[in-house]
Amino acid sequence: MSKVTVVGAGNVGATCANVLAHKDLVKEVVLVDIKGDLARGKALDSWQQAPIDYYSTYLVGTEDYAHTADSDIVVITAGVPRKPGMSRDDLISTNAKIVNSVVDAVMQHSANPIIIVVSNPLDVMTYAAYKAAKLPDQRVFGMAGILDTARYRAFLATALSVSPKDIQAVLMGGHGDTMVPLPRYTTVAGIPVTELIAQDKLDAIVERTKKGGGELVKLMGTSAWYAPGAAAAQMVEAIVKDENRIFPCCALLKGEYGHKDIFLGVPVKLGANGIEQLIELELNAEEMELLNTSAGHVRSVMEVYDKMAV
Repeated sequence: MSKVTVVGAGNVGATCANVLAHKDLVKEVVLVDIKGDLARGKALDSWQQAPIDYYSTYLVGTEDYAHTADSDIVVITAGVPRKPGMSRDDLISTNAKIVNSVVDAVMQHSANPIIIVVSNPLDVMTYAAYKAAKLPDQRVFGMAGILDTARYRAFLATALSVSPKDIQAVLMGGHGDTMVPLPRYTTVAGIPVTELIAQDKLDAIVERTKKGGGELVKLMGTSAWYAPGAAAAQMVEAIVKDENRIFPCCALLKGEYGHKDIFLGVPVKLGANGIEQLIELELNAEEMELLNTSAGHVRSVMEVYDKMAV
């Protein structure tokens, strides 16, 4: 693979492009935005960083989708960011129109890309992209769980005073307040987290994780970008290097976990073809109930989208 396109030169997209360049994975990263000069400026700034940080990936900024021709992977970050007091669901109409137009433009120039959706509300935007792209479902999926588990792991690392490198975790469900962190599948250097932290403190961290995006919106007045951009770049890396890494991603379910025709966060194996395998965990009754609640919320938003003329 030699070419990655990142659509949207805002904070998340520019961070994703910059992190990708630092990984030195591909020959070229194309940064696309309706504000062409913004994309050109951020790409040029990142390219001028290359001699300092020692990478060879060339960055191009543009508003012209012709420059995205034959992209192997396309990361879609375009959309209106969430403002204080605004729910993810409030974004649906505006961002669905943006995502649909982006996918149409991308598909005119690349025959069989892998599409990673980052735009919010994540689950329904992934659904919109899948419908617009008409690609196999393993090639269209969303970035949510990697970011959510990163927040969860970061909070745990602080609470336990350990390196975040040693914390592994799984998180499922929709990207939002109904996400389902799974403490039973959380370990610190192989040790179950429940042996290292009191239940009440763990419960508080789980609740903070669910509202992690909102916490940052309140602090900064806009959505996060460092961790989301890096999370999307990590997905690209797993695909380009065919690593078969297991990550929680927003994927189309076809009966797994008792759900069908819905995009939901579940553990998957990411490799050269996109989603190489969807992993079905043995959830207990409480975890399954939480997942069903989250799925119900996501499905209701998908139904709202289906009724829209976008």
